[in-house]
Amino acid sequence: MNIKRFTFVVSLLALVSACAEYQVNKSNISKNYYSSNGFALIYYQNLYTNKVLSKKIDQNKIRVFHRMLKKNTQVKITNPENNISISTVVHANTDFPKIFNIVISEKVASVLKLDKNNPYIEILETKKNKTFVAKEGSIFDEEKNVAETAPVGEVKVADLSVINTSEIKKPNKNKNFIITISDFYYKDSAISLKNELVKKTKFKSFYVKEINNKKYRLLVGPFKNFNALKNVYISLNTLGFENLNIVNK
Repeated sequence: MNIKRFTFVVSLLALVSACAEYQVNKSNISKNYYSSNGFALIYYQNLYTNKVLSKKIDQNKIRVFHRMLKKNTQVKITNPENNISISTVVHANTDFPKIFNIVISEKVASVLKLDKNNPYIEILETKKNKTFVAKEGSIFDEEKNVAETAPVGEVKVADLSVINTSEIKKPNKNKNFIITISDFYYKDSAISLKNELVKKTKFKSFYVKEINNKKYRLLVGPFKNFNALKNVYISLNTLGFENLNIVNK
């Protein structure tokens, strides 16, 4: 790491130390279940041939890879555009480009009816028993360069590999994507980081949103599609920001 990047990362850590913290109500849930919104990498053979992925996927089966969740972790994957969801397990733990949240087979993409140009999905880790109900909660990790919020909505999940097509809704073509970077106690801290990121990325659409008088959120966007946000997301990754949350509004 060169001295300029080291200095910048140190300054980011100082700013993020002012970020808002969240405590999980342990009386409601015994574990912090993984939850994220973002884009899926739809598997094709050339991803393995070109060594983007180190493992193959059977395209004709319900198969998913994840970089954080262990093999056999139960997950529910939802296409928020039509409410179609799949409950399955992680079939392998592997690395892949950080702009994507998960790797899925073409079969999964087909069942979820994903727009392959904008394969936006919601991922929720689920309990090992067949059904569960989880209360809403969130968590913040000060040791990372982003505020990772992991809300666990009240969800009921049926048997593994069950596909839910009830209450299918029509896609909203006017929705835009927003990247959430971090939450802060102090507005000045959020603005300072915003100004630094504008300088480093040369992108001007960073902004601070007041959530309440003790919580200020730094975001960037809106972006109309995946390709529009890709360069900014990669730039933030290069600066040390990982596990950025992407919201479709």
